[in-house]
Amino acid sequence: MKNRIILTAMGLLAASGALAQAGKAAPTEKGWEFGAVLDTTATSRPLAMGSRDKGLQLGHSDLTAHGPLGAHLRAGVVASVATHEGKLEKGFEEVWIETTSLPAGLQLRAGRFPSQVGYLNTQHPHADDFTDRPLLYRAFFGGHWNDEGLRLSWTAPTSLYWTVGVEAFRGRKLVTETANTPGHIGAITWATKLGGDLNRSHSWQLGLSHINNRREAAVEDEAEHAEEGHDHSHSAQLSGRKTWMIDATWKWAPNGNNRDQQVRLGFEAARITGLNRFASGRDRHEANALSAVWRFHPSWEVGARSDWLRGRMPHGEHFHNLLLREHSLMVAWKPSHQQTLRLQWTGQRDAVGVDAPARRSLQLQYILAFGAHGAHAF
Repeated sequence: MKNRIILTAMGLLAASGALAQAGKAAPTEKGWEFGAVLDTTATSRPLAMGSRDKGLQLGHSDLTAHGPLGAHLRAGVVASVATHEGKLEKGFEEVWIETTSLPAGLQLRAGRFPSQVGYLNTQHPHADDFTDRPLLYRAFFGGHWNDEGLRLSWTAPTSLYWTVGVEAFRGRKLVTETANTPGHIGAITWATKLGGDLNRSHSWQLGLSHINNRREAAVEDEAEHAEEGHDHSHSAQLSGRKTWMIDATWKWAPNGNNRDQQVRLGFEAARITGLNRFASGRDRHEANALSAVWRFHPSWEVGARSDWLRGRMPHGEHFHNLLLREHSLMVAWKPSHQQTLRLQWTGQRDAVGVDAPARRSLQLQYILAFGAHGAHAF
């Protein structure tokens, strides 16, 4: 699969070069654009379920390319590199093709790309307001759920923003060691988002997502017979058959001018059931995250986030409790759109059933962007 993805990416890049030379880009769209992001972080100590190692390291850095493939298609490639457990990891995070001219507000995407579930998952981690994703994403999606599959989405032709999408994925990042053989389609999702403006200063968005995970996690005595050869260092740590997610976002900017001043409030919650064949209705995973960020100056932001995670960790035919709470405070200096210097303090408490005890961590992050990048989601 990795070789096929690499060959596909090479083909897309070659096609983009040919299109650029031939001048055949769609007249209503720009030609191919390229960008890069450097993410470096110094961490005082690692956190439970965290993705940042102790000391100076390379965070989620990437090289991007996106643009038209003729008049009816566009494509994107994202190659990422990061430090994890002292090793430099690299690979293709996204390789996709999507339609641009289907009727009735429809769009079809195929390849490897981030799932549409939740609020944060569709954006790259270096675009987040905090140095690390909430516990919800780290535990349920390995931080950032990218997968191979198809997506069909529809956007309503109304003044009120409304979109609906359905995806079919392999699902190996959700469950790496399986007790069944679900075939090529391991996870099916659907999601809908609704949003709009209350007036010039206030805007909002609500989202509802569902994941039907067809891959059943192997219990301990089956793990030795599970799939091999898959790097699951960034895979989900907690999984189940059914996942429901809700998200809500509210933004305020005086007269819509978010460059000088803005307040952003966000809330996400998820529940996972059907943990395995031995689970009862009381065995489930739950998590939520509440965040607030205030841009009080064009170059300065402060923010706070509170996370809560509760789960049931399978051990053969029985389950152990898992609990973790996390609180983060950050201040960020953004002298330009391409640069961010962020200082963040994170404290964890009430840790039950996690690898590391409750602790505190201080992180200093620097992000530098070059070239073109896609517009950020709402």
